[in-house]
Amino acid sequence: MSDRPLRIAIVAGEESGDLLGADLVTALQAATGRKVELIGVGGPHLQALGLKTLFDPGEISLMGIAAVVTRLPQLYRRIGQAAAAVAAAKPDCLITVDVPDFSLRVAKKVRAAAPDVPVVHYVCPSVWAWRPERAPRMAAFVDHVLCLLPFEVGELARLKGPAATYVGHRLAHEPRLAAAAERQRAKAPRDPATPATLLVLPGSRRGEVSRLLEPFRETIDILAARGTALRVLLPTVPHVEGMVRAETAGWTVTPEILTSVDEKYRAFGEADAALAASGTVTLELALGRVPTLACYKADRLMRAAYSMIGIWTASLPNLVADSPVVPEFYDHFVRPGMLARHLELLLADTPARAAQIAGFDRIAAAMATDRPSGTIAAEAVLSTMNRRPNG
Repeated sequence: MSDRPLRIAIVAGEESGDLLGADLVTALQAATGRKVELIGVGGPHLQALGLKTLFDPGEISLMGIAAVVTRLPQLYRRIGQAAAAVAAAKPDCLITVDVPDFSLRVAKKVRAAAPDVPVVHYVCPSVWAWRPERAPRMAAFVDHVLCLLPFEVGELARLKGPAATYVGHRLAHEPRLAAAAERQRAKAPRDPATPATLLVLPGSRRGEVSRLLEPFRETIDILAARGTALRVLLPTVPHVEGMVRAETAGWTVTPEILTSVDEKYRAFGEADAALAASGTVTLELALGRVPTLACYKADRLMRAAYSMIGIWTASLPNLVADSPVVPEFYDHFVRPGMLARHLELLLADTPARAAQIAGFDRIAAAMATDRPSGTIAAEAVLSTMNRRPNG
């Protein structure tokens, strides 16, 4: 075994990518028994492992088209800076993590300047949902993709993208979520004479929260008027907490607002059903075995882009299951009367509720891995390095 440190270049922007990158680096150290020297861009988790970031990763984790457009000159400078630093360092491997519009441009420049450097991208871009032409383009400068969702490996192959490995999703190994699922399994059918516990998750971005809170309130009012006594739990995040508290202050059924992740996962174990913004939280709810309705109301810009979206569902649980497990309601179909009647079926011991729970079991089985995600990812990286000349 070589005593030379393993030199890894890494580009990670958002907090989630920083965590994934740090987990992978730790697994590489364990798998090789070698010290890992890091160069590139990353946050506090990668910096704790020795990375001296080239610049603040917050500069590349921008949300929304307007934010990106206003920062384009700076972003292009940062792409060039990161690519030049990586190419000059001649690392054993470049690992780009998520933020594909930035990190894949860095990877393309590195491949042109230093073609022997293996390139691995962590978190498959959603080429299966829109802009599928990105997949074959990636194959020219990305050697391997580490996927978080099991269906993505097949989709990349179908679209003639890079080779890929399913490494697992962090949610499949979240102990608090597993505890919530066990609590759901142990629950007896709800006594119709007792209040039902409804989990309301209107999203984490101000726009989606503002568009969903009102129809969610109307849905709750209709349920109450039709005779369903409710306890409402509403988890939220700090940057929209004030907005949520202000807009729910006058609700007929006052929600219990939860502000910590621990409280959220405890609520998963208590809930009889959930009304949620479509997104990653619906996958959390599926793994927590909470019967769910997924909703979304897009802004005008997003609605204009609908013609570019080619998938049959926008729900992650449905994509993993390859069947319509979670009902979806979008835009003008977010009708409180319809949502209330669907929730009545999920709050009671009905075939609709049983069918969802059976679907959740299939989803959990599809996402299970026999080893931690970091270990599988490290093995894929080392295998890719050995197949490239620089390896």
